[in-house]
Amino acid sequence: MAQTIRRKPTGVRRQARAQGTQQQVRKARAKTNSAVDALMRVLPFTEEQLHRFFLIVILGAAAVLAWLVASLAGLTALIDHKIAVVAADAGFEVNRVEVRGVERLNELKVYERVLGERDRAMPQVDLHALRDSVMELSWVEDARVSRQLPDRVVIDIVERTPHAVLRKPGKLVLIDAAGHELEPVSAAEAKGKLLISGPGAQAQVGALSTLLDAAPALRPQVTEAEWIGNRRWNLTFKTGQVLALPQGPEVAAGALINFARLDGLNRLLGGKVVAFDMRTPERIYMRCPDCAGPPQIAEGT
Repeated sequence: MAQTIRRKPTGVRRQARAQGTQQQVRKARAKTNSAVDALMRVLPFTEEQLHRFFLIVILGAAAVLAWLVASLAGLTALIDHKIAVVAADAGFEVNRVEVRGVERLNELKVYERVLGERDRAMPQVDLHALRDSVMELSWVEDARVSRQLPDRVVIDIVERTPHAVLRKPGKLVLIDAAGHELEPVSAAEAKGKLLISGPGAQAQVGALSTLLDAAPALRPQVTEAEWIGNRRWNLTFKTGQVLALPQGPEVAAGALINFARLDGLNRLLGGKVVAFDMRTPERIYMRCPDCAGPPQIAEGT
């Protein structure tokens, strides 16, 4: 006897949920389409141009990926080598090195760092590495390295300017205005140059220049500056007389200006006084071994 199987009818709630879901999907698609359409109306290019843009981006990404794969496989190095060989065969290789702007620096020290580039194909010359090597020389403040085809490398150098001599334990060193060491010098070579001494004086060279600029009439008379206690200067003049300045850049500059004024009025330099002490505000203590009586005191204002 045949049996009849009856399917359960779909519930009303299930149908309602299905219809609700479909309506939400349609609304979401409508909102998305409307947003895209609105964006396309605002953008200054068409949909076709936008498609081209994305195509270019995709192709560019593919090219970068291909280059990375080639690099990992060593193909780029091989290509660079082939280009260098072709360039050398065509005469584009380093046969001459020209150094410009050198006055005090020994040119041989520059050539020593560049001779390794001789007979090298011009595309293989690493200008940045070559400049970094030249910049390591103590006299070089700045340098520019360039190629001049077909076969010349040119090095333009800006030298540091010698400013003073720094007394260090057991030696004298020529320095520039920033305190950068240039080269050791002998006592004879240091003669006539400003001699700077004292622990920590090298870091104070710029401050010393500013101080001496406050009294330009006295600056040519100063032969030595000693940094005392990492806080103040003692200046020695050509006459051998010593001036003790107070602590602090502004106070010291004011004292030096005052000393220059008094020297102009009373001719302090070249007299019998061997030492002047201006560490006490508004007063100058003068030591005179050949003078009778206690140390002299003069008003500093």
